[in-house]
Amino acid sequence: MMSDASIYFQNDSVTLIKGNILATNVIENHSIDLIVTSPPYNVDIQYNSNKDDLSYAEYLEFSQAWLTRCFHWLKDDGRLCLNIPLDKNKGGQQSIGADITTIAKQIGFQYHSTIIWNEGNISRRTAWGSWLSASAPFVIAPVELIVVLYKHDWKKTSGSRISDINKIEFMDWTNGLWSFNGESKKRIGHPAPFPLELPKRCIKLFSFVGDTILDPFSGSGSTIIAAALHQRQAIGIEIDSSYCELSKQRLLDCTRQNCLVLEDTE
Repeated sequence: MMSDASIYFQNDSVTLIKGNILATNVIENHSIDLIVTSPPYNVDIQYNSNKDDLSYAEYLEFSQAWLTRCFHWLKDDGRLCLNIPLDKNKGGQQSIGADITTIAKQIGFQYHSTIIWNEGNISRRTAWGSWLSASAPFVIAPVELIVVLYKHDWKKTSGSRISDINKIEFMDWTNGLWSFNGESKKRIGHPAPFPLELPKRCIKLFSFVGDTILDPFSGSGSTIIAAALHQRQAIGIEIDSSYCELSKQRLLDCTRQNCLVLEDTE
């Protein structure tokens, strides 16, 4: 197990680090099999401890900095599942999905594919633009991206080589259009949670049993919970103390209950 003053919670399968992704020194290079994360979207969401209204140039600079750290943490056959918006309209139209993917490739990541996540219960519409006129309409797609990247080698040769995905899951999830509901902010107690279904699919599809899974923006803990449920080692990094406590309580509640039942209701 890791030993460091920044570790907020730790058990046999989960390590939750309270810290800043750009500053933590707990994680070793070449130690992570799969990263599943959703970074701040920079759309002025009211997080407790994160500034979410940077200029777009500052946001891309921040993206380059944290992606570079993740690149070093991954094994040579490590993968990254990156949940980001397709585009952004608050504060000006920006091609955020394309821009962050380009930055990742400049760092050294290799591109594999993009999964389109259709959140059936989420409306992204914030403005009509011009009404019934060609003068200035807004086109807003109610979807998000899961960009699948890897470090050097796509074929995974390290780890147990034991998969726990079944035939139906494999057939469904290798279809790059995923449709399931987003998560309730009110129910979870976090301004931007994602459902367990998202990390569960990424973890079972792109990692082996026993692999080490990292979420550098752990938030409400969905990734580390999903990893623990599926016999992986999990590491989360979260800057905010209250969200660390929320993750810890969700994880402990899950271990005290039937976790697979909890997962099915998320």
